[in-house]
Amino acid sequence: MRTTAKAMLASSVLAMSTFVAVTPALADDTQTSPPSQWTITGSAAVASQYRFRGVAQSDNRPVIQGALTVSHASGFYVSTWGSSASGGDSPVQIGGTEIDVYAGYTRPLGKSGITIDGGLYGYIYPGAPNGNYYEIYASLTKAIGPVTAKIGGNFAPSQTVFNYNWSSPAHHNMYAYAELGVGIPKTPISLHSHIAHTGGGFDYGRDYWDYTVGATVKWKNLALDASLVGTNLGRQDFARNGLANDGEGGIDRAKVEAFYRTGKPVAVVSLTASF
Repeated sequence: MRTTAKAMLASSVLAMSTFVAVTPALADDTQTSPPSQWTITGSAAVASQYRFRGVAQSDNRPVIQGALTVSHASGFYVSTWGSSASGGDSPVQIGGTEIDVYAGYTRPLGKSGITIDGGLYGYIYPGAPNGNYYEIYASLTKAIGPVTAKIGGNFAPSQTVFNYNWSSPAHHNMYAYAELGVGIPKTPISLHSHIAHTGGGFDYGRDYWDYTVGATVKWKNLALDASLVGTNLGRQDFARNGLANDGEGGIDRAKVEAFYRTGKPVAVVSLTASF
């Protein structure tokens, strides 16, 4: 009996040892496929208003926005972004909805620590198709210690949209910008800033600057942002650029105020969920 029990025990140990030895091999044979080269990301947001290059696009009213991006490990990506926008009485009419579609390529530039990004960007306004246009964009980003710095530009070449512009005779536009961002150590808070210059067919009778300064708090996949957004456009700019003409060679002061309201400094608050 003892001998039989010992034999059974030895046999069990041997069987278990064999199982342990074989299991890793079986696991190796049944490994899952390599990670996909494609990644899909997106976001949904609500904001107190929509400002584009410092100018109100939603008549200073709340908006909902969303984005979806498909990217490849090589650096190529395709993305779409949409926002509710202005209609009704807003002096900046873009038809109530904006849909942007863009595609580009991004990658590190050797061992410089600089990331390059560039592509083609299209702006589509279903309610105001005369405003549709496209831009060529490029940027450079680099981390300098805890600070992330970025410079870039968007160029809109001559196209149909400039035939309908109401303030500038130019048939092209250049938008150049610089940004700085930094995270506050051991907190979910980051600070960001942006300054840019618009010159050409999308100005307001003269070149202008826009700026943004703000802070973002992140929690899991949520980001709450509060920013000051504005431009250097004043009432006198709209009074002399023809936008506020009363039709009789004079100036409509109500129109001056309406246009000034679209570019004056304002606080913008947004909540974004990423996935």
